[in-house]
Amino acid sequence: MTGLPVWTPYCGVGATPADVLARWNADPVLLAALTLVAAGLWRVRAPPAGWAAWGLAVMLFVSPLCALSSALFAARTVHHVLLVAALAPLAAWALPPLRAPGLGLVTLAATAVFWAWHAPAAYALAMSHDGAYWLMQASLFAVALWFWIAVRAARPLAAVAALLVSTVQMGLLGALLTVADRAVYAPHAATTLAWGLTPLQDQQAAGLIMWAPAAAIYLAVAMVLLGRQLAPRGAAA
Repeated sequence: MTGLPVWTPYCGVGATPADVLARWNADPVLLAALTLVAAGLWRVRAPPAGWAAWGLAVMLFVSPLCALSSALFAARTVHHVLLVAALAPLAAWALPPLRAPGLGLVTLAATAVFWAWHAPAAYALAMSHDGAYWLMQASLFAVALWFWIAVRAARPLAAVAALLVSTVQMGLLGALLTVADRAVYAPHAATTLAWGLTPLQDQQAAGLIMWAPAAAIYLAVAMVLLGRQLAPRGAAA
């Protein structure tokens, strides 16, 4: 692997099995921001969903998952899936019900933003520049939060349709990464072998994560909403 560029993403150089458990992120700006958010949650007596979202944010950006995602694209995929399909809906349900028109528009926007940041060039930029990294995280979260707020406010069948579109787009991106015959993410070209994976195997694992469990999150929510809609009126209530 000599001659490959050394990437220095926000979370630091890629973690290895020998040091991953010690690779906690101690960025003082991040820790101060998380502390301020916790104080705000305490002050407004946030519901459990708010605290769950805060705890998940700590796991995503402070725990060793941050450094692991510098080493493995599969770990970065887990990070992004948790950001858009767990942190964002928790935050959406922690807020009071909001009117959020434009479910179709935000579904397309969420798809476009997610796919755009997984284009090799955009991803490489985010993994080599702190500002680009936080732009990636902020844009993924913001559009996902808007999506889940809109799903919460929409009529059930419209919400089901949006969730099914999200299922398909997530699965399609995962399938493309899984069946690709070469690795396309340069920042991980020299960081996967320590974990017993070639860059292509790492990329294929990431694709399978998107193709199956990530897409299944949206499908499961859609099925719950559809089940409630089809249930007898008394049972649905």
